[in-house]
Amino acid sequence: MTFNITKVREDFPILKREVNGKPLVYLDNGASAQKPQVVIDAITQAYSSEYANVHRGLHYLSNLATDKYESVRSKVAKFLNSSVEDSIVFNSGTTEGINLIAYAWAMPRLQAGDEIVLSIMEHHANIIPWHFLRERMGIKLIWVDVDANGNLDPERMIAAMTERTKLVAITHLSNVLGTVVDVKTITKAAHDLGAVVLVDGSQAAVHMPIDVEDIDCDFYSITGHKLYGPSGSGAIYIKPERMAEMRPFMGGGDMIRDVGREVITYNDAPMKFEAGTPAIVQQIGLGVALDYMMDIGMENIASHEKVLRDYARERLDGLNWLNIQGKSLSKAAIFSFTLNGPAHAHDISTVLDKKGIAVRAGHHCAQPLMEHLGVSSTCRASFAMYNTKGEVDKLVDGLEFCQELFG
Repeated sequence: MTFNITKVREDFPILKREVNGKPLVYLDNGASAQKPQVVIDAITQAYSSEYANVHRGLHYLSNLATDKYESVRSKVAKFLNSSVEDSIVFNSGTTEGINLIAYAWAMPRLQAGDEIVLSIMEHHANIIPWHFLRERMGIKLIWVDVDANGNLDPERMIAAMTERTKLVAITHLSNVLGTVVDVKTITKAAHDLGAVVLVDGSQAAVHMPIDVEDIDCDFYSITGHKLYGPSGSGAIYIKPERMAEMRPFMGGGDMIRDVGREVITYNDAPMKFEAGTPAIVQQIGLGVALDYMMDIGMENIASHEKVLRDYARERLDGLNWLNIQGKSLSKAAIFSFTLNGPAHAHDISTVLDKKGIAVRAGHHCAQPLMEHLGVSSTCRASFAMYNTKGEVDKLVDGLEFCQELFG
C-alpha cells in the first residue's frame, strides 16, 4: 500500500479544527496521538449498540462484546509478531504493564542485593516500580548513561551487567531524545548472564515495526493512546516461560476459577493477570487502531516519519540559538529543545500555542535524564504519521518568533 499523507490526514477529524484562530499543528504525539475516524466510530458503535459486560454472559450482547474484545488479543499478537496469542495480557497501558511485572514476576523472585539495570533515559513508569523494590526489598538499581549525542551504546549496558543482575529494564525509544535502542543486542547479553529483559515499547511501537520474537525479550509493553487508540487501553507481551513464573498481582473478576472459604483456584493465563471488569470498549478501539496502522503498513509509516525527521533536523539545525537535546543519527522524529536566553519551556509552549502549534513542555516524566542533561525542562515536538513538512515549517516560524520575543 502506498502511503498517502492527504488520505491519512483526512482520516483524523481533529486535524480540521483551529486553535486560537490558527489551523491546528499537533506536535504532541509523544504524549498522546490523535484518533482516526474509524476508532471514534468503533467506540461509538460499541457503546450505542453493542455494549455489555464480557465473559460468562449467556445473552447475545455479552457474547458479541466478548467476541469483539477477545479478538483484539490476536491483533496485538500480530502487531508485535508474537506467535502465541495467550502471551498478550491486556491492561490500561505501559504503566500498569510494568507494575504487573514488578509485582507478579520480580517481587517473588528477587532478593536483597540483586540488581536491576536501567538506562538514564527511562520514563518514570519504568523507574518508579523498581524503586518500590529498592525501598521494600533492598534491590540495587544500576544506571547507564547516554553519550553526548544521546546514543546508548549497547556495550555500556552490557558492561553494567553482573552475576547479580536479574533484570534489565530498557526503553526501546526515548520519549525525550528520540534515541532508538538496540534492545536485541542488550537482550542477548542479558540472557547469556541469566537475566531477563523488559522493554518499554510505549514510544517505539507507534514509529516502527516491532518483532518481539526477533528481539527475544521477556516482556514488551505498549500503550493504546499513543497508538492512535483510546486512553485506558494497552497490553504487554509476556514470554510464556516468564508468564509461568508469575503470581497474580491483582485479585477479582475473571482472574479466578473458583473461590472458597479456605482456598482459591486461579484462572489460566493470560486471564490470571487480568483482574476486574476490563476496559472493554477501549480495548476494542485499540484493536481497530492497530488494524488501521497495519493496513497502512508500519514500514510505510516509518519511512514517512524518517523523511519528516530528516527535514525537521535540517530546519532546526539551522537555528543557532536553539539547543537540541538528543542528536542520534538514527533517532525517531522527536525533538526536545531549549532556547538560548531567559525563555522557559513553558513560555515557548504558550507562545507556540497562540499560533496553533501544540508541543509538550516540562520534564516529560524523565527527571533523571533531565538532571543528566543539566536542564530542568524542555519543549518537545514529537511527530506522527499525519504530520507534514509544512508543519515543520510552521514550527520553525513559531520558534523564530519566540526568539525575537525572548532572545
